[in-house]
Amino acid sequence: MRRFGIIGFGRFGQLAARHLREHFDVIAADTGDIAAAADELGVRTGTLAEAAACDVIMLAVPVQAMADVIARVAPIVQPGALVLDVASVKLLPARWMADALPEGVDIVATHPLFGPQSARNGLAGQPLVVCPVRGDRHLAVAAFGRSLGLKVSVTTAEEHDREMAYVQALTHLIGRTLDNIRIPDEDLKTSSYQHLLELCALIRDDSKELFFAIQNLNPFAREITQQFIAEANGLLAESLAADDASAGDGAKLRGSAAR
Repeated sequence: MRRFGIIGFGRFGQLAARHLREHFDVIAADTGDIAAAADELGVRTGTLAEAAACDVIMLAVPVQAMADVIARVAPIVQPGALVLDVASVKLLPARWMADALPEGVDIVATHPLFGPQSARNGLAGQPLVVCPVRGDRHLAVAAFGRSLGLKVSVTTAEEHDREMAYVQALTHLIGRTLDNIRIPDEDLKTSSYQHLLELCALIRDDSKELFFAIQNLNPFAREITQQFIAEANGLLAESLAADDASAGDGAKLRGSAAR
């Protein structure tokens, strides 16, 4: 059985191990104590060097730590190995991997558009984005994803980040803002409001590291989020101006009636 190294055994690393353990000999590595979590999932723990020497290596660390981790595993990765990441942004990790990893290593950038919360009932129908970086093994990654029931899309890292500026950066900004002000679950609510509550529930457990990565490390995100904020402020100003105009018209009518 081929060895699959998972570097970073947080919430997503553990989710990946749960679904990969039947297909690979999984070795998990992390800077923290992961013995109990690995034992519960029935996978082995190892050092960074042991995980990086596997046939397939998944980088499941926060994007902010990824460049450093890539530099540390680059001298260890074996020729013919496949390295993939699962970050929420793709241009930067793809560039870091291509620049640092040896030429004989295949590279695929992936983005599972799901997490432990959204995949709590299984992987069927969950979306996975696959971006080729070096070699043609993105085809095998896509085929394996489909065999797990995932809905796989193959695209470039640039196109991924352009779309995620709307799909993730904008969505997470809205959802986290609403969750921070603790919008209540009212008895009188529309289906639209219910969707907002569900959005808050889906992203509530996401780390601030993930939020900051989505906002700051996607080169297309800032333009979209600033456009949204400017439009919201403009609509509010327009509404207040209309309210002031209505109040003025009402005062004129009341004055005419008094005369």
